[in-house]
Amino acid sequence: MKKIVFATNNANKLREIREILEGTQLQILSLNDIGCHEDIPEVFDTLEMNSHVKAAYIAVKYGYDCFADDTGLEVDALGGEPGVHSARYAEGTDHDSQANMRKLLAKLGNNNNRRARFRTVITLATQRNLRPVRIDEFMQFTGVCEGDISMQPHGDGGFGYDPIFVPQGFAESFAEMGEENKNRISHRGIAVRKLAAWLKSGYVDADKV
Repeated sequence: MKKIVFATNNANKLREIREILEGTQLQILSLNDIGCHEDIPEVFDTLEMNSHVKAAYIAVKYGYDCFADDTGLEVDALGGEPGVHSARYAEGTDHDSQANMRKLLAKLGNNNNRRARFRTVITLATQRNLRPVRIDEFMQFTGVCEGDISMQPHGDGGFGYDPIFVPQGFAESFAEMGEENKNRISHRGIAVRKLAAWLKSGYVDADKV
């Protein structure tokens, strides 16, 4: 079984990815599994660059093939916020989902335009494409899920903004529909299935920066 690192220690993301990639003969390792305890900063203004830097850092320093994701919730009425700042949207917090949702709902108020989308970009760094470490030498896989922001949270499943995101064509939030149904239509599920297709066959419809 081939080992590959998913550059995260987020237990929710790790579980979701392992479920999506189940049956691919891949052993998905976390950062903790390889002894990486560094905080890899996400300081760039695009999901593409943030995921690229994380994947390249792990592949170069630890010698594993690695994929990393960056995900943003983009709300039209807020000019694309919170975007790359989704995990730290509420001031002085880090991955505080409740605080992030409160801020987003407060900024939206009673605005009738609730259109939004989740976007995930996954960068794959293998030992074969590390020299030179250039972003156009890496493969990237993008998944987008369109939807709307609800007026208040619904459901206690999922994580992050799931209780207030209702995917297009559905009446339930991500937090209400269960992981199996969510993974089938989610931004991350779409991006991971592109990654899985490449890992299985060596070919994928990869998104280039």
